[in-house]
Amino acid sequence: MRRTRILVVDDEPAIRKLLRAYLEKSGFDALAAGDGAEALKLVEREAPDLMVLDIIMPRMDGFETCRRVREWSTIPIIMLSAKDEEQDKVKCLEIGADDYITKPFGAGELVARIKAVLRRTRARETAAAEPNFVCGNVKINFVQRKVTVRGKIVKLTPTEYNLLRELALNAEKALTYSQLLNRVWGSEYAQEREYLHVFTSRLRAKIEDDRTNPEYIVTIPGVGYKFQLKNTL
Repeated sequence: MRRTRILVVDDEPAIRKLLRAYLEKSGFDALAAGDGAEALKLVEREAPDLMVLDIIMPRMDGFETCRRVREWSTIPIIMLSAKDEEQDKVKCLEIGADDYITKPFGAGELVARIKAVLRRTRARETAAAEPNFVCGNVKINFVQRKVTVRGKIVKLTPTEYNLLRELALNAEKALTYSQLLNRVWGSEYAQEREYLHVFTSRLRAKIEDDRTNPEYIVTIPGVGYKFQLKNTL
C-alpha cells in the first residue's frame, strides 16, 4: 500500500522545499507544483490524496486553480494565504476548498490540518438501518456514497457528502452547530461556524430546487440545522 500522497502548490521554491520536507518527515509522500497549471496536470496524472494550495501565484492563482479542479475532482484541498481576512476564508470555502490556513504557520499545524481533513474524508461508513435514503427528489446510496436528485447524480466533495449524510441519518432531528462541526470536521473545529454555514449553502445549491427557500436542509434559528422529511410519493 502506497503512502498518502500530498501535492504542494506554491510559486516560491523555498516554501515548496520546506513543506515537502515537513510532509515527508511526517510519513507522507509529497509532490510539488510551482503554479496552478502544473498543479492541474499533476492532479490528473498522479491522483494525489490531498492538495495544499497557495492563493497568491502568478499566471493562475489559487482561487482559479481550486475552481478548475472542482469542475472534475473531489480531491480535498487546503488553501494557504498570507492574509488573515474573513472574506478570503469564506471565498476559499465557497469555491470548494475544505480548509484554510494563514501564513505563517507551523509544521505541526499544517500536518494536524491535513490529518483532520483526511480523517473526515476517509471516515468509515457507520452502519445504517438501510443502504439507501430517499426523501422527495433526493436519494442517497450510503454504500456507494452516491447522491442523486431527480435521478441525476450530484457531484459532492467528501466534506459536502459527510455533512449531508450526517443530516440525513438524523432526519427530523435538530443538530446543533457544535454537534455538526464535531461530527463532520472534528473537535478542533468546534468554533468554526463559518465552515458550517458555507458548506450548508453549497449543499443547498446542489440539492434544493430553491436554495433561498430550502425544503430539505432547514435552519433551526439559534440552534443549528436539520434534514426535513417530506412526502416521497
